[in-house]
Amino acid sequence: MTNTTKTQDTIGNVRFDGAWINDPVHQKFLRDDVQRQLDFFRPMLRADGGFDVPDFAGAPLRDGPQEIHTTARMVHSFGLAKQFGYADCDDVIDAGMAYIWNAHRDPKNGGYFAAVNRDGTAADDTKLAYGHGFVLLAASTAKDAGHADADRLLADATDVLQSKFWEEAYGRFADEFRADWTPFSTYRGLNANMHSVEAHLAAFEATNDRAYLDRAGGILNFFFEELAPAHGWRLPEHFTQDWQVDAEYEGNPMFRPAGSTPGHSFELGRLLLQYWDLNGRDDDGVPAKARRVIEQALNDAAHRDGGFVYTLEQGKVAKADRYWWPVTEAIGALAALQKLEPNEKDEALYRSLWAFADTHLIDHARGGWYPELDDNGRPVSRQFLGKPDIYHSIQAGLFPPVPALSRISTSQG
Repeated sequence: MTNTTKTQDTIGNVRFDGAWINDPVHQKFLRDDVQRQLDFFRPMLRADGGFDVPDFAGAPLRDGPQEIHTTARMVHSFGLAKQFGYADCDDVIDAGMAYIWNAHRDPKNGGYFAAVNRDGTAADDTKLAYGHGFVLLAASTAKDAGHADADRLLADATDVLQSKFWEEAYGRFADEFRADWTPFSTYRGLNANMHSVEAHLAAFEATNDRAYLDRAGGILNFFFEELAPAHGWRLPEHFTQDWQVDAEYEGNPMFRPAGSTPGHSFELGRLLLQYWDLNGRDDDGVPAKARRVIEQALNDAAHRDGGFVYTLEQGKVAKADRYWWPVTEAIGALAALQKLEPNEKDEALYRSLWAFADTHLIDHARGGWYPELDDNGRPVSRQFLGKPDIYHSIQAGLFPPVPALSRISTSQG
């Protein structure tokens, strides 16, 4: 590793020298933040097995339905934490696995409802590839964590994704259907396919079934071999039914905003390196492509006051709002690049992102990360209510210290 002992930075309210990946002070900072997150989100488990969203102080927000990705992400996050040796994770994993199967699953038509009410009825009975990808991710992580029901859920989610969403002609996933599987839109998107890649890589790690890896590789090939070079190493988000770029599309402002979302470039760059590692590192050109996409997003989206703008239009700032999750994903992407080819520039960026998160995003007193900042860098609730997510921020704490690019949860030593 590059010798960086000549530099000093402040991260986690302490000063430390040396390469971040081996520094015990930084690693303690990460462990402490992960523990605070677990302690903050664990009380959100309800008596009925569902999960509330916490407000800034940690009180449950009891209004609104429960979305499938919320349930699945809780299973995944606590499943990872259990594998990393954190205590008291089983109740959340058990409850989430049961809630996915008993509340979100549609026993009549198959698949999983996008959101359910507390009385067990469907609040949103559409079937989304985005949500089903997270079900597969939760099942895969639960399997690695030794959960008894993981195989059942993994098999069911795989069958639904393959039989209902997969479009063999394109080698990618369609996005959305009604409850009875009739189509109601022609939209195709990066976000659902990106998280399907994430889930399929996790499923391959859990099962060693090559079909998962090959499907993920085909989707990644489309993004990095076809799209990125043709669009200045930026990744378009929205597509027509035949997978032509739809530059005019604007949908849900949280999940399908207009333009491109640089945070997804960070995620996909890391996932490409994970795939490459799992596939035997058989193409020496892959890391350079991951780096180009990651660095393009870093350059395009960096906010003058820290963090990243949310969306871009042809590389120019479109929506300057700053959210927590692009910071966590940039941390993960830079960590992955450092594992492969450590250098002082990447380490400096990595450290600066943690310094920004430490100052503006992490709630040290109560736990969790604030999801959104105003123009002055203060927490605000505009797009998001409370602290709606543990998934992005817990991975930022768990993944970087592990030297591996893949099978991270089982190779931390």
